[in-house]
Amino acid sequence: MPQFFLNKRLIILLVSIIVLVALIGFSLRERSKLSLPEQFIKDTTGWVQSLVSKPANYIAGFFENLQDLQDTYDENRELKTRVEKIASLEAEVQALKQDNKELREVLGEKKTLRDYKTQPATVIGRNPDRWHEMIIIDKGNVKGIEKNMAVITANGLIGKVKSVNQFSSTVQLLSAMDPKNRISALIQGKSKVYGFVQGFDAKQKLLLIKSIPSGAKVEKGQTVTTSGLGGVFPGGLMIGKVVDVKTDQYGLNQVAFVKPGADFYDIQNVIVIKRSMTQPAKSDMSNGKEEEL
Repeated sequence: MPQFFLNKRLIILLVSIIVLVALIGFSLRERSKLSLPEQFIKDTTGWVQSLVSKPANYIAGFFENLQDLQDTYDENRELKTRVEKIASLEAEVQALKQDNKELREVLGEKKTLRDYKTQPATVIGRNPDRWHEMIIIDKGNVKGIEKNMAVITANGLIGKVKSVNQFSSTVQLLSAMDPKNRISALIQGKSKVYGFVQGFDAKQKLLLIKSIPSGAKVEKGQTVTTSGLGGVFPGGLMIGKVVDVKTDQYGLNQVAFVKPGADFYDIQNVIVIKRSMTQPAKSDMSNGKEEEL
């Protein structure tokens, strides 16, 4: 008797396995439509999932909206603080400008290295093979554009005018690998530190400020502008901020790595700068080998 039940169980197990395999094979084959039980189970499962997911999504969205509201409140408070600081700085700058103007009138000085005139222009061409070297703008001789004039965007200096035609000009970017292109720069701090923008680290996307004296104190975060002492560029044009300082390969000077204020990759509208101060003779500024601006 026990042997009979044992065999019966074995037979039932084998039959169940065969039926299960058959069902799996049946469900895996390609069919144009599902069976009624499958359709019923699928519809029921979908309805239950919808019933559960909608309240869950609503609750999750509610808490996300609360978090977004809190983030917006914090950002708004921070922006208000910044706006208040900007308003204070603008008032201070305006007062300093007025004081500077009055002092210059007293001293009889009408122009400074920071004075310049502007000419807006639009980028009309860019060679894909020289994307990081040159751009072409829609202003030329007719609009008073001259070679070596500084070119900026709203965020900072991007380069200089390399060549001029009647109705267009070619601008050489600071990111161009041209060792002859040197721009006199000023690193602002407690004491003035001078150097030259000379080179671009394409990997890190940083400008190199070279010829900084080894004893000069240069720190991360300091602002770099044009010095105005190169003879062509006016002073005070934004170049970028220092992110690192290292000793050069000879150990005699320092090299500052500067993150540009302007984006050299995406340039659409620019401003050409014409210095108001009288420019010195080229022979007095150069030994004939390199340009300094």
